[in-house]
Amino acid sequence: MPQDLLTDFSDVVEPAHTALLAIDVQNDFCALGGHTEARLGRDVAGCQAVVEPIERLAAAARRAGVPVVWIKADYDRAYLSPPIHARQVARGIEKAYCVSGTWGAGFYRVSPEDGDLVIEKHRHSAFAGTELDQVLRDRGVRTVAVAGVQTHVCVESTLRDASARGYYVVVASDCVGSYDRDLHDKTLRCVEAHFGEVVASADLIARWRRTQRSE
Repeated sequence: MPQDLLTDFSDVVEPAHTALLAIDVQNDFCALGGHTEARLGRDVAGCQAVVEPIERLAAAARRAGVPVVWIKADYDRAYLSPPIHARQVARGIEKAYCVSGTWGAGFYRVSPEDGDLVIEKHRHSAFAGTELDQVLRDRGVRTVAVAGVQTHVCVESTLRDASARGYYVVVASDCVGSYDRDLHDKTLRCVEAHFGEVVASADLIARWRRTQRSE
């Protein structure tokens, strides 16, 4: 067994090599009147419910020295891949959403703080076409704790890419939400089976607090 293999949860989420990724906590995905609720007709209660837990987790991460990275979608169609654009057209989605500079692209009830990072993406995965991988490696990150919306789309796309790039993956179960509860639950089961750990945010916070007390 390789000496640097991390098999214990406490070691996996060691603050010195962990980063928190908060994905797409934006008006078009979470707010009443946003794209998901107003145009798709979906219930965004599950997305709204994760905002306070994400804020608590981000605060705990900062106290423990864990980098907080806010991933922000910009789905201006000038940036979309042709297949995704075609898929939107086929679904009858006529207007772009989460376009930079619009209300829909703004953060929903969260605000990055000094020292946090914000990375803009144009694909479902936060790793596709962005500097995220380099940013994490420059900081010695080995584990990503994942939060945000939608669980079965951008959260799942990002965590799969993280795993493929060799990062340990931890999903904070009460910090990810979706308009589709069934697909949300299936993603979490898939993560547990193949990609990483699914834990309550309280477990992460407790682990990071222990590190603070021992310093």
